[in-house]
Amino acid sequence: MGRAAKDKRDIYYRKAKEVGFRARSAFKLLQLDEEFKLLEGVNRVVDLCAAPGSWSQVISRQLADRRDQSKIVAVDLQEMAPIEGVTLVQGDITSSVVADKIVQLFDGQKADIVVSDGAPDVTGLHDIDEYVQSQLLLSALNITTVLLRPGGSFVAKIFRGKDVTLLYSQLKIFFPFVTCAKPKSSRNSSIESFIVCKGYCPPAGYIPCLDKPLLDFKYGQDDALLGYNRCIVPFVACGDLSGYDPDTVYALEDESMEESGTSYTTRAPVQAPINPPYKAALDAKRIHSNALSS
Repeated sequence: MGRAAKDKRDIYYRKAKEVGFRARSAFKLLQLDEEFKLLEGVNRVVDLCAAPGSWSQVISRQLADRRDQSKIVAVDLQEMAPIEGVTLVQGDITSSVVADKIVQLFDGQKADIVVSDGAPDVTGLHDIDEYVQSQLLLSALNITTVLLRPGGSFVAKIFRGKDVTLLYSQLKIFFPFVTCAKPKSSRNSSIESFIVCKGYCPPAGYIPCLDKPLLDFKYGQDDALLGYNRCIVPFVACGDLSGYDPDTVYALEDESMEESGTSYTTRAPVQAPINPPYKAALDAKRIHSNALSS
């Protein structure tokens, strides 16, 4: 009950329902785009780890005025409900088959921007969560080197911890502009941030290849990020800082509702889970209930 009660009062959770977004994370991309102009002038977009699809919804709405010339591809292992203007691909982002399919959908052209809001199921053990998230980010970067055009952009979720500098250094190999951003809609209590990379420029002679992942990069003594060699990761807070606080529990009724005598109406999710893991248990319970009633 506590979780449900908190979700009802999460202002961004409620606002997402009101405007038709599938998840509150849509506001994170909106605020990142407002700060860095990520979707300005882009036509080909790849959304990795896209389920349930809120980022794809934002991208589709932002590119709605040029839908006839734009192409948006959303990729996830999970099945997703259709989104207007978005081509859905169900597959693994570490697979060369998926990468080839995306390039084929772009008629052999490369993407202008690749975004990823993917994250593992967190354990609460920050060191483990940071490590798993870093591997997911590097997997996203690996397929991005195959899909992204020179000069393109890459945005991905990152868990900021003591080893974030190592990830930052790897990203700097491919992008001259790399910064870490914290959207206002991201809870202050969360360790998540977003890495924003612009101006894709791989090293001379670099050949993108998903068979040789970036996960096993070795840092020797000469690469120790200490003293003068230490990289300082830029950090930007974006979004309307005078707006809603994602960690604040807001009342479900405001003064205007009290004056009019109306009450808050609970809205159903914009998109219910397609095939949740608990579906079999619900079906079994329903069959059992029907058997008892008959």
